[in-house]
Amino acid sequence: MIEPNNSILSIGQQCKLLSISRSSFYYTAKGETAQNLDLMRRIDEQFLETPFFGVRQMTWHLRNDGHLVNEKRIRRLLMRLMGLMPIYQKPNTSRPAKGHKTYPYLLKGLRVDRPNQVWCADITYLPMRRGFLYLVAIMDWHTRKVLAWRISNTLEADFCVEALNEAIHKFGPPEIMNTDQGSQFTSFAWTDRLRRSGVRISMDGKGRYLDNIFIERLWRTLKYECVYLHAWETGSEAKAGIRKWMTFYNNKRPHSALGGRPPAVVYWLRNDKTQPDQQEQRVA
Repeated sequence: MIEPNNSILSIGQQCKLLSISRSSFYYTAKGETAQNLDLMRRIDEQFLETPFFGVRQMTWHLRNDGHLVNEKRIRRLLMRLMGLMPIYQKPNTSRPAKGHKTYPYLLKGLRVDRPNQVWCADITYLPMRRGFLYLVAIMDWHTRKVLAWRISNTLEADFCVEALNEAIHKFGPPEIMNTDQGSQFTSFAWTDRLRRSGVRISMDGKGRYLDNIFIERLWRTLKYECVYLHAWETGSEAKAGIRKWMTFYNNKRPHSALGGRPPAVVYWLRNDKTQPDQQEQRVA
């Protein structure tokens, strides 16, 4: 999709038009061994089933499956590289950076009954054939519609802010944004964008996996219906695969919590705005 030798548009301009970060275009396989990449895939699959597994339990699980691993190795893969957050403890990738402000959880007891009342955002790990990427998604809490997403090969905040900017530009700001306390979501770039848009900021309690349960369920569905069925080689392949599935999820996939209707259908039925057909096709 990207033409490096295009004389009219630079690589940066082409990436912007395609809504991908430059880092995704320049993605190259990480320097992990095939054995580590296989372990990361197994950790990711197990974590979807048992999100309360910390380093020790995940190590025991892998040993019981015949893998000779120690806790030091699993801690590096689970927390530092994959960015996974066990329920009962707080890994490095989900700690607010030094000096970053955290915010209280605002959703307890709140009745969420309309689109754009509450949005949520989260990051997940994407296994590749010879490496890995990260995916951020912004979801409307009430209708489960994915409003924007981005792929990156780092856990910096930039790709999260890009997705947030797209969502606000297309759908207007929500009343509340809920995330975990990860450094991406406590960063000045993220919180300042929300504050300037008049959005109230809500953050899960430490290790509280269930506070953001709807987007965690999205990850599970995405991985079993799309990610684990492919072995993408490049960032552009991953981008195309995720885009196709997200379009299907928003516009075609029946959702049990919505009476069998797709999220985008419910979003526009319950939203005062008129549905822009062409715009809807570009979401995700």
